[in-house]
Amino acid sequence: MAKDEIVSSVRTPWKKNLGNVPFHMEYPQCSLFEAVKASADERPDSDALIFMGRHISYKKMIREIETCAKALRTIGVREGDHVTIALPNCPQGIYMFYAVNLVGAVANMIHPLSAEKEIEFYLNFSNSVTVVTLDQFYDKFEAIRKNTPCVVNIVIASIKDELSRPLRAGYMLTEGRKIKKIPEDAPVIRWNEFMKLSRSCFYNYAVKRKADDPAAILYSGGTTGTTKGIVLTNYNFNALGCQVKATNPIYREGDRMLAAMPIFHGFGLGVCIHTMLEGGGCCVLVPRFTAKSYARDIIKYKCNFIAGVPTLYEALLRLDNLENADLSSLKGVFSGGDSLSVELKKKFDKFLYDHHATVQIREGYGTTETVTACCLTPIHMTKEGSIGLPFPDTYIKIVKPGTDEELPYGEEGEILLAGPTVMKEYLNNPEETAQTLRKHADGMTWVYTGDLGYMDDDGFIFFRGRAKRMIVTSGYNVYPAQIENILDAHEKIHMSCVIGIPDDYRMHVVKAFVMLKEGVPKTEETKEEIKEYCRKHIARYAVPREIEFRDDLPKTLVGKVAYRVLEEEEEAKYQRNKDATSLLPEGDSRKK
Repeated sequence: MAKDEIVSSVRTPWKKNLGNVPFHMEYPQCSLFEAVKASADERPDSDALIFMGRHISYKKMIREIETCAKALRTIGVREGDHVTIALPNCPQGIYMFYAVNLVGAVANMIHPLSAEKEIEFYLNFSNSVTVVTLDQFYDKFEAIRKNTPCVVNIVIASIKDELSRPLRAGYMLTEGRKIKKIPEDAPVIRWNEFMKLSRSCFYNYAVKRKADDPAAILYSGGTTGTTKGIVLTNYNFNALGCQVKATNPIYREGDRMLAAMPIFHGFGLGVCIHTMLEGGGCCVLVPRFTAKSYARDIIKYKCNFIAGVPTLYEALLRLDNLENADLSSLKGVFSGGDSLSVELKKKFDKFLYDHHATVQIREGYGTTETVTACCLTPIHMTKEGSIGLPFPDTYIKIVKPGTDEELPYGEEGEILLAGPTVMKEYLNNPEETAQTLRKHADGMTWVYTGDLGYMDDDGFIFFRGRAKRMIVTSGYNVYPAQIENILDAHEKIHMSCVIGIPDDYRMHVVKAFVMLKEGVPKTEETKEEIKEYCRKHIARYAVPREIEFRDDLPKTLVGKVAYRVLEEEEEAKYQRNKDATSLLPEGDSRKK
């Protein structure tokens, strides 16, 4: 199938979304594999993937995907089955993702560093019949295998199998030595043996899938904070690819994306991998992220696009090895997944300018319920504090939280999303699906994000924070992201995280966890200086009652600041103090 038969032009202007109008772009009505195969047919000898210095052409990638698909059929994977992929950004992960799609199954994407009990939950919740992971994670999967009755086969891959000979030798002397040897009689299929099983499959391995068929399951806390499996379709991913290219007219086939965002994450899988491969680009795969290796790869491979969470850009600013770096190859620098403070944006924009880049960081917004990004700062204009404009054919409206009552421009409320990337459902959770996906009188299905924000009269969106992260203290609403922006602008503060902690009188009070810049003393004098600064810049009720200095802040698996971890720590501390106080005799002043 030729690419122009399934992919229409995406040259429609990036317009302001107003009202209930039909989609202005056409999207590929095919499977994920077919969309990528169409690109491969046009540029078979071009690089599709670069992994640890090894270049993999589109022709080679498609051949490996088809071999992998035949092997999946040989071990019994059938249309509609769920296959768990617990791999980092490596070639086997890409081959397996598209091979699962090719045989008509659904890819259940999970983080390989998840705890044993989390893995057990993911496997049982999705009823996965096959699991693919790395040799270094074998013990975790073997430990819970007896508790996962649906799992028939575990396929074990290894990073060394995708390295060139010189690198493989070095890997085995360093990282490879740390990996515990898997017993010869272990009930698993090694990757190379697995791929050879394709020889037993001669035909009928490819299954024709419709655009609306499920393609992947990604996991998120959803809008209520509990783990949910988000079912995304072929259409969702293919539409995202077209939208991303439409909002980035500077994109050209052959451009390189530094794919460090993990493939179990919507941004990593949807933007860094599928958008690039569907559009004829090249993915520079980063299996294990460190700020130093990330910086090195940008320069080494002359990457055109990079994407990450704010903590990534904050880490890059501290590196010495970027001092004389030439970043002129960059066409796009994207930030998402968390609020980008105004101060950090200013610092990183200056950093880009000082290193010969002609672009500035562009902030985006999205939810896994819409694959990933659905709103982005345009190239030609920006507004301080804004997360940009909705993607083409993506509609955003601001409503009174929990209702369908639309609010005027400039008024804060809950952010609702509609468009071609809206998920199919939450897996096995019709009640939560009905809560999150609601059809309005305009005939469109809207995602209730649980996020707060407003739209100005130019259509720009301003994110104010998660509704569930909002702190209510003495009846006042306090938004942590706003306080963090102010704290991060202080000359002695490197980074901050603000949460609400329990208080018997006010229900909650504001507490700030602060990472100081190098050399700044962690003294009461410094603390008082920060409090005085806060009093000047923050309403009295929102000034942090407590400030705690930390050398580092906890991070989620994708690098966001894990504010929930801090909330849990403070909740436990509060409960311990409460329990201890209850044991004191009546009349003791400490009981007050």
